[in-house]
Amino acid sequence: MSAAEAPVAESGEPARGPVRPSGLLDVLRVASVVLDTDGRIVLWSPQAEELFGYTAQEALGQYAARLMVHERHIQQVGKLFADVMRTGQSWAGGFPVRHKDGTTRLVEFRNMRLLDDRGDVYALGLAADQSTVRRLEQDVALSERMVQQSPIGYAVLDTDVRFVSVNPALERINGVPAADHVGRSLPEVLPLLNAQALEAAARGVLETGVPLIGGTLVGRTPADPDRDHTWSHSMYRLEDVLGNVLGVAVSLVDITEQHRASVEAEAARRRLAVIADASARIGTTLELERTASELAEVAVPELADVAAVDLLDAVVEGRPSTLGPSESAVIRALALRPEEGSDAVRAADTPGQIARYAPDRLVTECVRTGEAVLVPQVKDEDLPRIARSAEAAVLLGRAGLHSYLAVPLIARGQVLGALDLKRTRNPAPFDEDDVLLARELAARAAVQIDNARWYQNARNTALTLQRSLLPSHPPVTTGLEVASRYQPAGATSEVGGDWFDVIPLEGDKTALVVGDVMGSGVSAAATMGRLRTATTTLAALDLDPARLLEHLDKTTSALDHSIATCVYAVHDPHLRQCRIANAGHLPPARVRPGRPPELLDLPTGVPLGVGGVGFLTVTVDFEPGDELVFYTDGLVETRRHSLDERLAFLLSLLDDPARPLEDVCDHLLRTLHHPDNHDDVALLIARAQHLP
Repeated sequence: MSAAEAPVAESGEPARGPVRPSGLLDVLRVASVVLDTDGRIVLWSPQAEELFGYTAQEALGQYAARLMVHERHIQQVGKLFADVMRTGQSWAGGFPVRHKDGTTRLVEFRNMRLLDDRGDVYALGLAADQSTVRRLEQDVALSERMVQQSPIGYAVLDTDVRFVSVNPALERINGVPAADHVGRSLPEVLPLLNAQALEAAARGVLETGVPLIGGTLVGRTPADPDRDHTWSHSMYRLEDVLGNVLGVAVSLVDITEQHRASVEAEAARRRLAVIADASARIGTTLELERTASELAEVAVPELADVAAVDLLDAVVEGRPSTLGPSESAVIRALALRPEEGSDAVRAADTPGQIARYAPDRLVTECVRTGEAVLVPQVKDEDLPRIARSAEAAVLLGRAGLHSYLAVPLIARGQVLGALDLKRTRNPAPFDEDDVLLARELAARAAVQIDNARWYQNARNTALTLQRSLLPSHPPVTTGLEVASRYQPAGATSEVGGDWFDVIPLEGDKTALVVGDVMGSGVSAAATMGRLRTATTTLAALDLDPARLLEHLDKTTSALDHSIATCVYAVHDPHLRQCRIANAGHLPPARVRPGRPPELLDLPTGVPLGVGGVGFLTVTVDFEPGDELVFYTDGLVETRRHSLDERLAFLLSLLDDPARPLEDVCDHLLRTLHHPDNHDDVALLIARAQHLP
């Protein structure tokens, strides 16, 4: 092929390489027939053979009208043929043609006059099956109407991912005329959009042929450059019937409102989930620090990257607190999440730390006014008002703090403190929806925190009273070595009324007492104090233990229907005996060298305060080296084991009569009493000694 014969592209430039044929003519199966001036067939294409049924050998040289036209149409065909040959005016239209098999078929014709280099005239007829032509026309018309009138944006990109055509809907979406799309790339037409990602997706569809369905695109176009839109887009590779890749078809639907509604619905669902989570997780105990930690754990990471729960120190101490405009806030940090890691965490106050925030600090403003403080976009000049110190402000800036929110903790009309929230990694700023969520969390948690605060203050008062009523150190008595412990209940439980006492008596004797007032709190501690005082007074009269318990029973009955259990024993070192009476209490254990530990077999008796039932005194041997272990039920009772199992376990721990008594006390408490036990413990151990 010479240079003159090389294929030429539409632009006038020679095509690079061979050009693959289009498949459109193959779909139509266009037949070519050439007639001379007499109407005889001189050229007959293979498609004509397929369309009319006659081979070239059968058709060539034959009169076309006689071969293909019914007798009743011959005159009409002759006139049309004569007009084309005489005037050179082309003729087109549908016409019934007789097939070789005898049937008649409608064929779409295009007829025109041809001249050769000698001036001879011929007639060219191009023919195709009319039903095929009509179907193709309908498909094209349908596609054209759908694309042009659809509210969905459509575009066709060529194999270089450049615009070939766009429909009116896409013109409106992009805000760019159709003519300004053609020949340009996606980034050139849409500079405000992340068009590179869309372009990469189109190339992927071109390469693989796998369509992209329902992708999501967010950005801005010249049609609305000040507001983000969301589109759903799909891409399909375009091919002709021969498999030639023509380009990519792109459809685009604006789903901004649906997307926004979906986002809002998801945000609402998330807020409800956070609130439900908070209801289940906050306030599981009456421990102040634990409750504050539960609030911080709920807030991170659902609401903030860093959360701190701070209470006014005066409130923690049980005092009212009001701040004037020029007063600093003295705040005690209770909880921080996450506990360690970022500069933002290092800038926060460590839980347990007391810090003073100046009047201009935002957290001070929050607890002073009882209103939320929101800084959606934190600037450098905001950091000193958020941080406690200049050093902390530097840390917050380095951590990338970009949004800040503080909401007050208010319960029963009193501002307790603040929930302090910061975002460093979450790119979204705090908004009004976040303020509502934070307020809801703070409101729910504040009641639990206030309950824990009041409980802790009441518990501390009862514990102080309890400790003040117990002997700090057992007195030194003749013929006895004594050790004791008082262990309050776990932090989430109220102080009970357990007590012990060691009372020196005349004649080198000693009274040993362990008791437990039913109930808890200040009332139980006060009742315990009264019974201890009464026991000390009665013990001085050197009464028989059973007789002494009878007097205590009457005293207890007069104390607002109080009930208590008690073991009272009197040790006589000269007789090497103990006389013991029991009022509904667990039996003491006796440890003797060379013998297994045992629980003393005592009449149990009824608790003090029941009234009307007598008590019995039992005398037991108590030789030098022997030990008596008195205890309250908090040492041995659990919910998971039977009392017999626990008492047997107690005896198994008393396996060394020579162990120092202080070590025995610690060993029993450490092994038997769990820190979360809901009952306090009084423990008293006495070991008989030789008289000097």
